[in-house]
Amino acid sequence: MNTGDRKKSVAELPLRIGLSARLMHVPPHELGFFGKTLQYLEQSLAHWIMANGALPFMIPTLVQGGDVERSVISVRDYVLALDGLVLQGGADVSPESYGEQPMRPEWAGDRIRDKFEIELVWEFVIQGKPVLGICRGEQLINVACGGTLYQDIAEQLPGAGAHRDSELYDDFHHEISLVAGTRLATLYPGVGIASVNSIHHQAIKTLGNDLIIEAHSSSDNVIEAIRWQGSGYMFGCQWHPEFQTHTRATLDSSPIMRDFLEASRLTRAKANGG
Repeated sequence: MNTGDRKKSVAELPLRIGLSARLMHVPPHELGFFGKTLQYLEQSLAHWIMANGALPFMIPTLVQGGDVERSVISVRDYVLALDGLVLQGGADVSPESYGEQPMRPEWAGDRIRDKFEIELVWEFVIQGKPVLGICRGEQLINVACGGTLYQDIAEQLPGAGAHRDSELYDDFHHEISLVAGTRLATLYPGVGIASVNSIHHQAIKTLGNDLIIEAHSSSDNVIEAIRWQGSGYMFGCQWHPEFQTHTRATLDSSPIMRDFLEASRLTRAKANGG
Protein backbone atom coordinates (compact mmCIF):
# COMPACT_ATOMS: atom_id res chain seq x y z
CA MET A 1 0.00 0.00 0.00
CA ASN A 2 1.50 3.35 -0.99
CA THR A 3 1.38 6.46 1.19
CA GLY A 4 -1.63 7.93 -0.63
CA ASP A 5 -3.68 4.75 -0.14
CA ARG A 6 -2.73 4.61 3.52
CA LYS A 7 -3.84 8.21 4.08
CA LYS A 8 -7.10 7.53 2.28
CA SER A 9 -7.84 4.46 4.39
CA VAL A 10 -7.25 6.41 7.62
CA ALA A 11 -9.59 9.17 6.48
CA GLU A 12 -12.32 6.63 5.75
CA LEU A 13 -12.20 4.99 9.17
CA PRO A 14 -14.94 6.05 11.64
CA LEU A 15 -13.96 8.95 13.85
CA ARG A 16 -12.72 8.00 17.33
CA ILE A 17 -14.33 10.17 19.97
CA GLY A 18 -13.13 10.15 23.56
CA LEU A 19 -15.65 10.30 26.40
CA SER A 20 -14.31 11.48 29.74
CA ALA A 21 -15.24 8.92 32.38
CA ARG A 22 -17.84 9.50 35.05
CA LEU A 23 -16.51 8.50 38.45
CA MET A 24 -18.24 6.61 41.25
CA HIS A 25 -15.90 6.84 44.21
CA VAL A 26 -18.16 4.94 46.64
CA PRO A 27 -20.23 2.36 44.72
CA PRO A 28 -23.47 1.15 46.36
CA HIS A 29 -22.85 -1.87 48.57
CA GLU A 30 -25.09 -4.09 46.47
CA LEU A 31 -22.82 -3.73 43.43
CA GLY A 32 -20.08 -5.61 45.26
CA PHE A 33 -17.12 -3.35 44.41
CA PHE A 34 -15.97 -2.80 47.98
CA GLY A 35 -13.43 0.00 48.33
CA LYS A 36 -13.17 0.43 44.54
CA THR A 37 -13.74 3.39 42.23
CA LEU A 38 -15.91 2.78 39.19
CA GLN A 39 -15.46 4.64 35.93
CA TYR A 40 -18.31 4.55 33.46
CA LEU A 41 -20.15 6.25 30.62
CA GLU A 42 -23.82 7.02 30.10
CA GLN A 43 -25.50 4.90 27.41
CA SER A 44 -27.48 7.67 25.68
CA LEU A 45 -24.37 9.76 25.09
CA ALA A 46 -22.46 6.84 23.56
CA HIS A 47 -25.45 6.03 21.34
CA TRP A 48 -25.78 9.66 20.23
CA ILE A 49 -22.19 9.54 18.99
CA MET A 50 -22.64 6.16 17.30
CA ALA A 51 -25.91 7.24 15.67
CA ASN A 52 -23.88 9.86 13.84
CA GLY A 53 -21.32 7.35 12.56
CA ALA A 54 -18.48 7.77 15.07
CA LEU A 55 -16.99 5.40 17.63
CA PRO A 56 -16.97 6.39 21.35
CA PHE A 57 -14.05 5.43 23.58
CA MET A 58 -14.16 6.04 27.32
CA ILE A 59 -11.04 7.73 28.70
CA PRO A 60 -10.22 6.47 32.21
CA THR A 61 -8.47 8.76 34.65
CA LEU A 62 -4.72 8.48 35.11
CA VAL A 63 -3.91 8.87 38.80
CA GLN A 64 -0.37 9.68 39.84
CA GLY A 65 0.88 6.86 42.06
CA GLY A 66 -1.89 4.50 40.92
CA ASP A 67 -1.67 1.19 39.08
CA VAL A 68 -1.07 2.98 35.77
CA GLU A 69 1.96 5.24 36.03
CA ARG A 70 2.09 8.32 33.81
CA SER A 71 5.55 7.28 32.65
CA VAL A 72 3.84 4.35 30.87
CA ILE A 73 0.63 5.98 29.55
CA SER A 74 0.07 9.73 29.45
CA VAL A 75 -2.88 11.99 28.67
CA ARG A 76 -0.97 13.01 25.55
CA ASP A 77 -0.92 9.38 24.39
CA TYR A 78 -4.70 9.13 24.71
CA VAL A 79 -5.32 12.37 22.85
CA LEU A 80 -2.97 11.34 20.03
CA ALA A 81 -5.15 8.26 19.46
CA LEU A 82 -8.46 10.16 19.34
CA ASP A 83 -10.15 12.67 17.05
CA GLY A 84 -12.24 14.65 19.55
CA LEU A 85 -13.44 14.83 23.14
CA VAL A 86 -16.92 14.86 24.69
CA LEU A 87 -17.15 15.83 28.35
CA GLN A 88 -20.03 13.96 30.00
CA GLY A 89 -22.43 15.29 32.59
CA GLY A 90 -22.48 14.02 36.15
CA ALA A 91 -21.27 15.25 39.54
CA ASP A 92 -20.94 18.97 40.28
CA VAL A 93 -17.75 20.79 39.38
CA SER A 94 -15.99 21.36 42.70
CA PRO A 95 -16.01 24.99 43.92
CA GLU A 96 -12.36 24.43 44.82
CA SER A 97 -11.65 24.22 41.09
CA TYR A 98 -12.60 27.91 40.73
CA GLY A 99 -11.18 29.18 44.01
CA GLU A 100 -14.18 28.83 46.33
CA GLN A 101 -15.25 26.58 49.17
CA PRO A 102 -18.51 24.56 49.01
CA MET A 103 -21.42 26.44 50.56
CA ARG A 104 -22.90 23.06 51.51
CA PRO A 105 -21.25 19.61 51.81
CA GLU A 106 -23.47 18.18 49.05
CA TRP A 107 -22.10 20.79 46.62
CA ALA A 108 -18.46 19.73 47.10
CA GLY A 109 -18.38 18.15 43.63
CA ASP A 110 -15.62 15.93 42.27
CA ARG A 111 -12.25 17.67 42.41
CA ILE A 112 -10.40 14.56 41.18
CA ARG A 113 -12.49 14.45 38.02
CA ASP A 114 -12.17 18.22 37.54
CA LYS A 115 -8.38 18.12 37.55
CA PHE A 116 -8.24 15.24 35.07
CA GLU A 117 -10.80 16.76 32.71
CA ILE A 118 -9.14 20.18 32.73
CA GLU A 119 -5.88 18.47 31.76
CA LEU A 120 -7.73 16.57 29.04
CA VAL A 121 -9.35 19.72 27.66
CA TRP A 122 -6.08 21.58 27.25
CA GLU A 123 -4.26 18.59 25.77
CA PHE A 124 -6.98 18.31 23.12
CA VAL A 125 -6.66 22.06 22.48
CA ILE A 126 -2.86 21.81 22.25
CA GLN A 127 -3.22 19.04 19.67
CA GLY A 128 -5.83 21.06 17.78
CA LYS A 129 -8.69 18.62 18.36
CA PRO A 130 -12.29 19.66 19.13
CA VAL A 131 -14.01 19.54 22.52
CA LEU A 132 -17.75 19.30 23.21
CA GLY A 133 -19.04 19.78 26.77
CA ILE A 134 -22.45 18.58 27.94
CA CYS A 135 -24.07 20.04 31.10
CA ARG A 136 -21.27 19.59 33.65
CA GLY A 137 -18.97 19.59 30.61
CA GLU A 138 -20.03 23.13 29.69
CA GLN A 139 -19.34 24.25 33.26
CA LEU A 140 -15.97 22.47 33.23
CA ILE A 141 -14.96 24.31 30.03
CA ASN A 142 -15.88 27.60 31.66
CA VAL A 143 -13.80 26.80 34.75
CA ALA A 144 -10.90 25.56 32.61
CA CYS A 145 -10.92 29.00 30.96
CA GLY A 146 -10.80 30.80 34.31
CA GLY A 147 -14.53 31.33 34.88
CA THR A 148 -16.67 30.67 37.95
CA LEU A 149 -20.03 29.04 38.69
CA TYR A 150 -23.09 29.58 40.80
CA GLN A 151 -22.90 26.73 43.28
CA ASP A 152 -26.70 26.65 43.36
CA ILE A 153 -29.03 28.69 41.17
CA ALA A 154 -31.90 28.79 43.66
CA GLU A 155 -29.57 29.91 46.47
CA GLN A 156 -27.51 32.48 44.60
CA LEU A 157 -29.93 33.74 41.96
CA PRO A 158 -33.18 34.64 43.75
CA GLY A 159 -36.00 35.00 41.28
CA ALA A 160 -34.41 32.70 38.68
CA GLY A 161 -36.63 30.18 36.99
CA ALA A 162 -36.54 26.48 37.76
CA HIS A 163 -33.68 24.61 36.08
CA ARG A 164 -34.20 21.19 37.63
CA ASP A 165 -37.05 18.96 38.74
CA SER A 166 -35.87 15.83 40.53
CA GLU A 167 -39.06 13.93 39.72
CA LEU A 168 -39.34 14.84 36.05
CA TYR A 169 -35.55 14.72 35.44
CA ASP A 170 -34.99 14.89 31.63
CA ASP A 171 -38.72 15.37 31.02
CA PHE A 172 -38.39 18.82 32.58
CA HIS A 173 -37.92 21.50 29.91
CA HIS A 174 -37.62 25.24 29.56
CA GLU A 175 -37.03 27.68 26.71
CA ILE A 176 -33.68 29.07 25.63
CA SER A 177 -32.87 31.99 23.34
CA LEU A 178 -30.15 31.51 20.74
CA VAL A 179 -27.86 34.51 20.30
CA ALA A 180 -28.16 35.83 16.75
CA GLY A 181 -25.01 35.69 14.66
CA THR A 182 -23.32 32.93 16.66
CA ARG A 183 -22.26 29.58 15.25
CA LEU A 184 -24.99 27.85 17.24
CA ALA A 185 -27.61 30.10 15.67
CA THR A 186 -26.31 29.24 12.19
CA LEU A 187 -26.82 25.53 12.98
CA TYR A 188 -30.51 26.28 13.58
CA PRO A 189 -31.55 28.79 10.89
CA GLY A 190 -34.82 30.49 11.68
CA VAL A 191 -34.84 29.27 15.30
CA GLY A 192 -34.66 32.06 17.85
CA ILE A 193 -36.26 30.31 20.82
CA ALA A 194 -36.24 26.57 21.49
CA SER A 195 -37.20 24.09 24.18
CA VAL A 196 -34.48 22.02 25.86
CA ASN A 197 -34.28 19.71 28.84
CA SER A 198 -32.87 21.12 32.07
CA ILE A 199 -31.24 18.93 34.74
CA HIS A 200 -28.81 21.26 36.53
CA HIS A 201 -28.69 23.27 39.74
CA GLN A 202 -25.34 24.95 39.04
CA ALA A 203 -24.64 27.41 36.22
CA ILE A 204 -22.02 29.75 34.82
CA LYS A 205 -21.50 32.86 36.94
CA THR A 206 -18.43 34.63 35.53
CA LEU A 207 -17.66 33.80 31.91
CA GLY A 208 -14.20 32.35 31.30
CA ASN A 209 -11.50 33.93 29.15
CA ASP A 210 -12.09 33.99 25.37
CA LEU A 211 -15.59 32.52 25.72
CA ILE A 212 -18.79 33.95 24.25
CA ILE A 213 -22.42 33.22 25.09
CA GLU A 214 -24.37 31.45 22.33
CA ALA A 215 -27.64 30.80 24.21
CA HIS A 216 -29.28 31.71 27.50
CA SER A 217 -32.44 30.80 29.35
CA SER A 218 -35.29 32.91 28.02
CA SER A 219 -36.83 33.55 31.43
CA ASP A 220 -33.79 34.55 33.52
CA ASN A 221 -30.73 34.86 31.22
CA VAL A 222 -28.87 31.95 32.84
CA ILE A 223 -26.12 30.99 30.37
CA GLU A 224 -27.03 27.87 28.39
CA ALA A 225 -24.34 27.62 25.70
CA ILE A 226 -20.79 28.91 25.27
CA ARG A 227 -18.07 28.76 22.63
CA TRP A 228 -14.34 29.35 22.84
CA GLN A 229 -12.94 32.03 20.55
CA GLY A 230 -9.41 30.63 20.51
CA SER A 231 -7.71 28.83 17.63
CA GLY A 232 -9.61 25.55 18.11
CA TYR A 233 -13.12 24.16 18.48
CA MET A 234 -14.59 24.12 21.98
CA PHE A 235 -18.35 24.33 22.59
CA GLY A 236 -20.50 23.62 25.62
CA CYS A 237 -24.23 23.46 26.22
CA GLN A 238 -26.04 23.27 29.55
CA TRP A 239 -28.77 20.91 28.35
CA HIS A 240 -28.36 17.24 27.39
CA PRO A 241 -28.80 16.94 23.60
CA GLU A 242 -28.44 13.16 23.88
CA PHE A 243 -31.61 13.07 26.03
CA GLN A 244 -33.69 15.16 23.64
CA THR A 245 -36.57 13.14 22.24
CA HIS A 246 -38.84 13.53 19.25
CA THR A 247 -41.95 13.09 21.39
CA ARG A 248 -42.14 16.83 21.98
CA ALA A 249 -41.06 20.00 20.20
CA THR A 250 -37.50 20.12 21.53
CA LEU A 251 -34.35 21.37 19.84
CA ASP A 252 -32.99 18.75 17.43
CA SER A 253 -29.71 17.33 18.77
CA SER A 254 -28.29 16.29 15.39
CA PRO A 255 -26.80 19.62 14.21
CA ILE A 256 -24.65 19.93 17.35
CA MET A 257 -23.14 16.46 16.97
CA ARG A 258 -22.73 16.78 13.20
CA ASP A 259 -20.90 20.10 13.60
CA PHE A 260 -18.58 18.65 16.25
CA LEU A 261 -17.85 15.56 14.15
CA GLU A 262 -17.16 17.66 11.07
CA ALA A 263 -14.60 19.63 13.08
CA SER A 264 -13.09 16.32 14.19
CA ARG A 265 -12.98 15.08 10.59
CA LEU A 266 -11.23 18.24 9.39
CA THR A 267 -8.70 17.95 12.18
CA ARG A 268 -7.95 14.33 11.24
CA ALA A 269 -7.57 15.24 7.58
CA LYS A 270 -5.15 18.05 8.45
CA ALA A 271 -3.10 15.71 10.63
CA ASN A 272 -2.86 13.26 7.75
CA GLY A 273 -1.86 15.88 5.23
CA GLY A 274 -5.35 16.26 3.75
